[in-house]
Amino acid sequence: MAAFPDVSKIPFEGPDSRNPLAFRYYDANEVVVGKTMRDHLRFSVVYWHTFRGTGADPFGPGTMQRPWDDGSESVENAQNRARVAFEFFEKLGAPYYAFHDRDVAPEGRSLSESNANLDAVAKVLKEEQQRSGVKLLWGTANLFSNPRYMHGAATSCNADAFAYGAAQVKKAMEVTHELGGEGYTFWGGREGYQCLWNTDMQREQEHLAKFLHMAVDYAKEIGFTGQFYIEPKPKEPTKHQYDSDAAACLNFLRQYDLLPHLKLNLETNHATLAGHTMHHEMEVAGAAGALGSIDANTGDLLLGWDTDQFPTDIYLTTQCMLAVLKYGGFTTGGVNFDAKVRRESFEPIDLFYAHIGGMDAFARGLKIAAAMIADGRLAGMVQDRYASWDEGLGAAIEAGQHDFKSLEKLMLDRGEITPNASGRQELFENVVNQYV
Repeated sequence: MAAFPDVSKIPFEGPDSRNPLAFRYYDANEVVVGKTMRDHLRFSVVYWHTFRGTGADPFGPGTMQRPWDDGSESVENAQNRARVAFEFFEKLGAPYYAFHDRDVAPEGRSLSESNANLDAVAKVLKEEQQRSGVKLLWGTANLFSNPRYMHGAATSCNADAFAYGAAQVKKAMEVTHELGGEGYTFWGGREGYQCLWNTDMQREQEHLAKFLHMAVDYAKEIGFTGQFYIEPKPKEPTKHQYDSDAAACLNFLRQYDLLPHLKLNLETNHATLAGHTMHHEMEVAGAAGALGSIDANTGDLLLGWDTDQFPTDIYLTTQCMLAVLKYGGFTTGGVNFDAKVRRESFEPIDLFYAHIGGMDAFARGLKIAAAMIADGRLAGMVQDRYASWDEGLGAAIEAGQHDFKSLEKLMLDRGEITPNASGRQELFENVVNQYV
């Protein structure tokens, strides 16, 4: 029996449509800059918020009405939930999904029982993938919810927790590989500290690096060629997390010789919590050749936690897609909706409304970014601002033809300099508005 009997496959009806169950801007087959929207955006639905979210918050229990879920932690209920998820993916037209191991299958009384539960649900996931054509963007392991990880997993003061986390990731990698996952993500939800008085930071970071190298080695052993990602996030739930932002992650990866093996999976709400914009984080990752995938959501700027709202801001999606196009587009990554409907949006149909809005917002962002690049005006204005580096002294400095002594002599002979280019921030912002 269908879980969404009143919903057909979501059609594209164009900007004039008033149908809330239709796309106004996302036309999967429309070609933009040489590729279809489907191939540019590679939309993915997350399993955790969409099919395990209950609407619970620190002040109250869940509100979501999910008629297909009997509320139990049985394998049978998890298998049924998986079939419902694929009905949703297909009707939405999302080509990918992503999951944590404990999202799709219940945790057992032992590691072996948990592994068996995961295998049983993975069997259904594989059947549904083959039936529907929907693919796995990436998998991951939940190393933060169980009390065993109260001190962290890879960075725990308890070696047993490190070992258990390694065993759990091993299994999650195997299942991701079996399901043809195009990547695997590490998010260190508890990898950080609450208090430096009781923390050996150097030792913890060395352990985290060792853990990731073990994962790299095991991927080679089992023939998993998917992309590894590390996902930055600050301050929640720990006071400080070692993967706090893109720059911190890149520094960590370089320090421990992991940069050849991992790229970044960036999330807008995490950027906000780090005091950055998503555009900033994507530029930092892109300039380092490490922009891999994005978790598409947004946070409430007035609230200091991970609200994971669906993205509807066209300026935000334009910035995201401008960076994606600038750095060559997605290969194994995509636009993964790590977002949840609000606690008050408790009916199943709200899942469609939320994802349709996010997909339309990113489709608009893609087309606006493509227009900006094709027109070249914005890029030309940036190039003009740096014109002093394209010839003469600037070109000679970039070519390595000067040092401190030669530059000192030049400035002593020349005297004071004068500003040669206005920043023109207001003009840049006006030009952007002409596209949006």
